[in-house]
Amino acid sequence: MGVLIGSKLNFSTNEAVFAKNSKKEKLNRLIDYIDYEYVDAVNTDSIVDVTVNGILENLDPHSVYIPESEYQAAADDMRGNFTGIGISFYVYKDSIAVIRAIEGGPAARAGIKPGDRILYADGKQVFGENLDRDSISEYLKGVKNSSVALTIKRSGEKKLRDVDVKRKTVPLVSVDASYTLTKDLGYIKINRFAETTPDEFKKALSELKKEGVSRLVLDLRSNPGGYISAAEEIIDEFLEDDKLILVTKNKNGEEEESFATSRGDFEDGKIYVLINENSASASEIVAGALQDNDKGTIVGRRSFGKGLVQREMSLGDGSAVRLTIARYYTPTGRSIQKPYSEGKEAYYDDYETRYNNGELQSADSISVNDSLRYVTPKGKVVYGGGGIIPDIFVPKDTSMEGETINYVSRNGTMSYFAFEYLDTHRIEFKDISQAQFIADYIIDDTVVEEFLEYVRLNDSPVMFRDYKDALKKAIKANLAQQLYGNNAFEFILNENDAMIEKILELERRPVKTPVKE
Repeated sequence: MGVLIGSKLNFSTNEAVFAKNSKKEKLNRLIDYIDYEYVDAVNTDSIVDVTVNGILENLDPHSVYIPESEYQAAADDMRGNFTGIGISFYVYKDSIAVIRAIEGGPAARAGIKPGDRILYADGKQVFGENLDRDSISEYLKGVKNSSVALTIKRSGEKKLRDVDVKRKTVPLVSVDASYTLTKDLGYIKINRFAETTPDEFKKALSELKKEGVSRLVLDLRSNPGGYISAAEEIIDEFLEDDKLILVTKNKNGEEEESFATSRGDFEDGKIYVLINENSASASEIVAGALQDNDKGTIVGRRSFGKGLVQREMSLGDGSAVRLTIARYYTPTGRSIQKPYSEGKEAYYDDYETRYNNGELQSADSISVNDSLRYVTPKGKVVYGGGGIIPDIFVPKDTSMEGETINYVSRNGTMSYFAFEYLDTHRIEFKDISQAQFIADYIIDDTVVEEFLEYVRLNDSPVMFRDYKDALKKAIKANLAQQLYGNNAFEFILNENDAMIEKILELERRPVKTPVKE
């Protein structure tokens, strides 16, 4: 669902189509027969879900059904906020363990701290063997300005704490990190394009400009996409007035064009965009619009290849469908949608194909179709038909060790280990600032051995002990994330990052000036 892209398009729908439809009546009659005549009791809601999914399976890979049970979480994620108490937590063993209280949020203001266990919410026990994460959210989320009475167990204290927390709007941030790489080169990482992303981005960019940044690295690696409108607003920060951003076309051939406005705050700045094989949808719109307008430099590997537009449509019972309603085209006219005629499994297994044909290691292995060749205004050759090909290629570390360490760096295993480690060592970090931690804190071999034991990798054929430095960086980054937030996490993991190092290398190259004769 991550690669879905919301749309602000308003192509008209012919309501008469839905007034009388024999196919629809056939499905309704079948459901009624099963409801009233079938010999056994049947949950027809589940039959409807299966039917809807079966229909969508015959469309494109990005037209999907969102059941009622998943709809609210999906809506919160794309809206960029929810109403709750403002904590990140684990269902850890038999209780709710607080990882962090969001800075400035209701829980933080009420005095809740990392490591606290929430035992009761409004008198309801929320610990025990049958603890269910979904039911927990029901108690912690709620109506804005309503209160929830929590009972907290804090490590080292015998007495339980009673805390009243007033629920507020809590942000789900989409800008993971923002900091300077050099005195005039900034870095911003966006994890998705939600409603709040443009405002988050503009705030981060404004702060960097105050620090003297005139050049920017925009990290869209593994960003699965989101709203078109959010992507357009961010592109508008870089493109001059009236530059074409995007063209969308529906089944009737109706087109809508989007152009840059006078609102851009970074039109004179230099921009680099980082993409990889998991950068999709709105991420590709950003990269494609900048590349086709000869603005900035795209660095990395060929992107995912999603050029379809979805609109979310309610099904009337709390569920919804995100249905593909148009295709989009970059300013030069290219579609970057990769083929999906072989089915969804082949479509999503494309990474394996790329791995096997060598394109993750060499730009020369990227297959292009000359019939999909386009030229930008300044003469740069670009191609359609399956993702954005970067201007500067950076190979992926596809070794088993590299792949595995990258995986454990960002998955739940490392995060759980970091939480358990902090749970017993939290006092050691009480007076260490983020800057001190990043600059001076050292992960020693003992901690690495603890992690290896934790994940039982000691006897693995993958010789992790030969990659202790990489593991130390990953452990340190995960500790930093839980202590200080995502900015510290990304800062540490980006040290010696191949793509960022490539940009720093480009920045160090002398600028060639024309010789006058």
